Amino acid sequence: MIDPRMETLADILVRHSLRLRAGDLFIIRSGPSAAPLVKAVYQQAIKAGANTHVHLGLDGLSELFYKYASPRQLRYVSPLSLYEIKNATAQLSIISEENTKALTHVDPKKIAMVSLAHQRVSRIFLERAAKQELRWCLTQYPTNAAAQDADMSLDEYEQFLFDAAHATAKQPLRYWKTMYTKQEKIKRLLDSKTTFRITAKDTDLTLKTTGRTWINCYGRENFPDGEVFTGPIETSADGHIRYSFPISHGGREVHDVTLTFSKGKVVKAEASQGEAFLKAMIAMDPGAQRLGEFAFGTNDGITRYTKNTLFDEKIGGTMHLALGSGYPETGSTNKSGLHWDMVCDLRKDGCVTADGDLIFKNGRFLV
Repeated sequence: MIDPRMETLADILVRHSLRLRAGDLFIIRSGPSAAPLVKAVYQQAIKAGANTHVHLGLDGLSELFYKYASPRQLRYVSPLSLYEIKNATAQLSIISEENTKALTHVDPKKIAMVSLAHQRVSRIFLERAAKQELRWCLTQYPTNAAAQDADMSLDEYEQFLFDAAHATAKQPLRYWKTMYTKQEKIKRLLDSKTTFRITAKDTDLTLKTTGRTWINCYGRENFPDGEVFTGPIETSADGHIRYSFPISHGGREVHDVTLTFSKGKVVKAEASQGEAFLKAMIAMDPGAQRLGEFAFGTNDGITRYTKNTLFDEKIGGTMHLALGSGYPETGSTNKSGLHWDMVCDLRKDGCVTADGDLIFKNGRFLV
């Protein structure tokens, strides 16, 4: 018997996040451990009339690929991948690794090579999403690996996930619609400002958003959700920032990251662990040295760090900046094979001023 919370989660994903309808070419990407959620979503998608295709990947395949692939194979982009990203109208990706550290010892140059090769796929994805030709969503399935990363038992992690998703609320769909209304006030405030200064422990960073659009995220592209984001002016970041939590990319963890910016470009990158990997990713291409996203986390149902960016960047009272590719719908022009979110906790002694006005203090907007 399927967990009723899983059925509720599937209902939110199909009806709210993806808005599936008859005739959609809908692709589900997942690992086999997420089979209960895949089946629940698949059933509801078929009932909605979507033409649904499932891609199940096996744990360990990526590790084998990086171990044995030649440079030619690392740079290869399948025409099947291009066809799907050009033609799908909806896509759900379910994070469900059984080993989140599988790629820890992979040469970062190989990871960069693959990312660069797939930059074309990423740009098509972003451009179609910006034009609303492609509805997409990324979510997490509760696995032992994810629970261990978060220092929780599997039961605790399941409850954490369902609480963050508000899948146990009496009317979960209404909750996410209410989040939209609340965050529109924040969006209107941010849209009216152009110059931001972020100050916190070991952090004093200024950037501009002139002419850019802030996006209200309330459970569509990410689920669970809760953020308001934009693409900063690519040459505007000046100062330094120390990220509060370890950050990860491709299963590699980097600790105590401090970045220094000048005229929008990273001119100094430091870390107590994983610094070589950090620098290799930043050197991937010119766009990886600049910011593609500036965002505030607004989900008060997520209060603790879990080593999972999907959740950590949504923690209420935090902000995050992403190195690399920006989202076209914000007006960002930054292009890169990288998009790496890094979170700064502003809940204690953190402030944000905008055009000289204090708008955010100790994790709360002054709206």
